[in-house]
Amino acid sequence: MIPRHLVLSIAVMLAVALGMSFYLWQMRGRARSSDSSAANAQPVAAPVSGPSEQVTLYVAYDDAGVLRPKTVRIPLPAGRQERASELLHALLNLYLDNVSPHPLPAGSEIRDVYLVGPGLAVVDLNAAFADGHRSGVLVEELTIVSLAQTLSANIPGITQMRILVDGKSRDTLAGHADLSSTYDVASLGQLVSQLQ
Repeated sequence: MIPRHLVLSIAVMLAVALGMSFYLWQMRGRARSSDSSAANAQPVAAPVSGPSEQVTLYVAYDDAGVLRPKTVRIPLPAGRQERASELLHALLNLYLDNVSPHPLPAGSEIRDVYLVGPGLAVVDLNAAFADGHRSGVLVEELTIVSLAQTLSANIPGITQMRILVDGKSRDTLAGHADLSSTYDVASLGQLVSQLQ
């Protein structure tokens, strides 16, 4: 016959093992729910109020090395600065799509667009946009020209554009395109016509 204290010890160990299994199962469920909530913690943009308007986005095509105009309808607010921001967000959404002709890294964001003085647009990108951007002269130039042409085609009076990263000046986008200077939109327009 099995001694009573051995049976009791086995029963206690079995109860502890079942309790630990249940506890680990509960903790795993909590970890999964916190991971999914952390993944969804990115800020959600407020819906744009305003009538839908037809606008022209200048979309970069890396394979052909060209910019092509694309007409889309998007809701636009009344203010110039807000309109500029929405235009670039629409362009960025095209680039973040899975089948983009000019893919940008996940997490890329246009933080804000500032219209300064009579004709200067300052575009503030986030670090993920610049740090994860593919390196190469043509790819980087296509990004800059695409932003500038989209703004100037839809917001009258923009003659210059400057790019910041997280609100600060930066030497290059991804090693080639100079971000330390202000771009002349007319010169970029000549580049677009050459690329087409």
